[in-house]
Amino acid sequence: MKRENQKCKILVIRDLLLETDELHPLTVADILAKLKERGVEAERKSVADDLLALSDYGMDIESVAVGKRKGYYLASRTFEPAELKMLVDSVQAAKFISPKKTRGLIKKLATLSSRGEAALLRRQLYMTDRGKTENESVFYNIDAIHGAIAEDRVITFVYWQYDLNKKRVPRKSGARYCVSPFALVWDDEFYYLIAYDASDARIKHYRVDKMNRITIGETPRKGKETFDTLDMSAYTSRNFSMFAGEEADVVLDCDEALIGVIVDRFGTGVSVYPNETGFTAFVKVAVSEQFFGWVAALGGAVRIVSPQPVREQFLALLDRVKTAQTRE
Repeated sequence: MKRENQKCKILVIRDLLLETDELHPLTVADILAKLKERGVEAERKSVADDLLALSDYGMDIESVAVGKRKGYYLASRTFEPAELKMLVDSVQAAKFISPKKTRGLIKKLATLSSRGEAALLRRQLYMTDRGKTENESVFYNIDAIHGAIAEDRVITFVYWQYDLNKKRVPRKSGARYCVSPFALVWDDEFYYLIAYDASDARIKHYRVDKMNRITIGETPRKGKETFDTLDMSAYTSRNFSMFAGEEADVVLDCDEALIGVIVDRFGTGVSVYPNETGFTAFVKVAVSEQFFGWVAALGGAVRIVSPQPVREQFLALLDRVKTAQTRE
């Protein structure tokens, strides 16, 4: 007697096993019942044969006692539960991912775990919409940028900002930007495009979630010579929150307790030497108000020693801040 849907039977059993774990195994009787629910007819021997075939194929199928019967479950999978939870945390924290896309991604991640773990991952969805982008097209933007880099082409796009009514409005009255894309980096919870602007002959950064209507142009990229010699890791560590500025070799005197802060910011290759009050660090930074803000936020535990023009810029900024705060 020919049974129905035999061609897809082993695939259904595979899907059933993907939902199992040691605490939620399936007996052969359970598998037969679930197959029947899906309109698949089967016998106990054929299910046992399919379990053996899936094991030979590479699925890590183990058994455990369920009463007087054997229960089968998937003992290992591509992602461990701790890895999936870490990915869920990252998706929730990433500001460049919209709330809607966040919920969708977490549901997809949950399908990579067992039924019990999936429930835990879904319950972990506690994020708020605070700070999340409203731009639903960010993933398409990333795809378009990667495509342009692969094709060695420039891109054009409209770049927006918020107005005082918290509405998104295009910069430059809606005129399209044209740049040569070279890299995407994730910094301070946002994705940034690092590109070469031929009109200014320099590298610039753009928040990917603030880019709209990206088009890949026909013109080949420019600025390759600049990027061929660029150490991207060192470059991003020098640019605070991706705000560019004139690069300078800066000497910092730091309290000893801040060694971890300096290493976290500039990497383990940073040059540091002990001094009477702590240590001196020699760093290369893009001098900007964001760098000065980082120094100020450390409350005097970091002091700019040199070069003198950078030190004077910092002190001038502090004076402006003090004046602004005392203005009536």
